[in-house]
Amino acid sequence: MDFSLTTPALLFPTVSLLLLAYTNRFLTLATIIRNLHPQYQHEHSENLLGQIANLRYRVYLIRNTQIYGVLSLLFCVVSMFALFAGWEAGGKWSFGIALVLMIVSLAISLRELQISVGALELLLSELEDGKAENNS
Repeated sequence: MDFSLTTPALLFPTVSLLLLAYTNRFLTLATIIRNLHPQYQHEHSENLLGQIANLRYRVYLIRNTQIYGVLSLLFCVVSMFALFAGWEAGGKWSFGIALVLMIVSLAISLRELQISVGALELLLSELEDGKAENNS
């Protein structure tokens, strides 16, 4: 297998786009949390507490996706530097670590997506409960 300086460079666009997506998800959650704060001050409902717990966990997960994504990018750079310096074994190992870190980042992102569906389920159940009360 041919392993050159351009091999780790292939991961750069992927990591950059993923980090952008992770940041957008984080900013969206921050906006939702800021909007929930005044709502919770007026209404201390169990549903809001469930949403807040869900959001807290999702923010934690997104932070971890970003950390592993950045570490993956860092190891890509280390791999490129090692290859540039002529340390082929170090370059291969660094690139392998970068790939593993990217896999971890994607797995955590998948978990966060599953939990986001749980947040929507909370809202939908509240809507359904309100509709059932209105119909009775």
